[in-house]
Amino acid sequence: MTDEVTANALAGEALNHFDVVIAGGGLSGALMALSLAALKQANGQPLKIALVEANPVIKDVSLSFDDRVLALSHGTSAYLQGLGAWQHLQQDAEAIKTIHISDRGHYGKARVYAEDHQVPALGYVVEMALIGKALLKSLAGFSNIHWYRPDTIENIHWQKDKVILTLTSGEGVSANLLLACDGGMSVCRDFANIKVRQHSYQQSALIANVSTAKPHAGIAYERFTETGPIAMLPLSGDRCSLVWTLTPQQAEEVQGLDDRRFKRALEEAFGSYLGQITQAGERFVYPLNLIQAEQQVYHRMALVGNASHTIHPIAGQGFNLGVRDVEQLAALIKEALAHNQDIGNFALLGRYQQQRASDQKEVITLTDSLVTLFSNRLPPLVAGRNIGLKVMNYLSPLKNAFVQKTMGY
Repeated sequence: MTDEVTANALAGEALNHFDVVIAGGGLSGALMALSLAALKQANGQPLKIALVEANPVIKDVSLSFDDRVLALSHGTSAYLQGLGAWQHLQQDAEAIKTIHISDRGHYGKARVYAEDHQVPALGYVVEMALIGKALLKSLAGFSNIHWYRPDTIENIHWQKDKVILTLTSGEGVSANLLLACDGGMSVCRDFANIKVRQHSYQQSALIANVSTAKPHAGIAYERFTETGPIAMLPLSGDRCSLVWTLTPQQAEEVQGLDDRRFKRALEEAFGSYLGQITQAGERFVYPLNLIQAEQQVYHRMALVGNASHTIHPIAGQGFNLGVRDVEQLAALIKEALAHNQDIGNFALLGRYQQQRASDQKEVITLTDSLVTLFSNRLPPLVAGRNIGLKVMNYLSPLKNAFVQKTMGY
């Protein structure tokens, strides 16, 4: 159905026109904008970019014990550094110097050390709020970025040479290219009728920040248990970020425990690597699903990050995979601008989909395989994975392949 804004535009009424409109001004959207902000068109002018974000601007970021965090791969930190955003994050990011992988009740273990790979850190753990603040601080220096916030997309109308968007505020905008960075429940994806393949892992992730008796020493732990994997990631302030994978019923039960019983349950499942759990923050639970868009591009539109793929957190690769989407797409847009090409043309978008396919498939296959292997108690699989951990610990080519993907390369 054609709305009033679209009807007026079709009748010749001028709209605010942008080279690029980015749906979603969260981490992926802000990073996408920053990746494009400094690019020049053939006439030497920067791209005119708009972001549409539902949430109002948060003036002051005040951190708490319970803040949500992300694990940033080495590749992601390097990309942020190249964009000038890492300088705003570096002092708050906790370095992952070692990855320690074990299987509860079994001998098999694997360890990966940053120094063995000639890097200061395999990755970093940092609060999501601080990542957002760093991106916004970097974007503030660009006059070619326009925000519509708080606002949402009410309707999308595709034309041959542009996309017309009607916003909830009543504003109308048009663009040569629409980038959907609006998450796993992408509105843009729905408007384009792009189907998704969805698979429930029949698991939930319980996340919380905790403090422990022993210092984490920059070690990220991945501990496989009978109920599912437990990740304990090093965090600033002598805290750890917990991601505990459980069945939905178990997650609900564990979330409902009082602090004393919760700490004892976590100690029992995780083991003594970090000693007693001395403090446990607020606990959050969310279901784990694999969501894959059947196509990542449409006429003058591309899906980026979670709008394209939402994966299991077992390897901590979800956000980092989306960062590589941003990086690849920005490189293709830069190349098109250098040749004075239309950045919304389908050939460019097709190359984006093609070039991202192998990386996305590898990461999704890796996470799927880890979920299957380490959430299964069948004796042959238990024995096989313990042998695998031992072999990986001593076989350099196998370990290097794992490390390269974990580091985001």
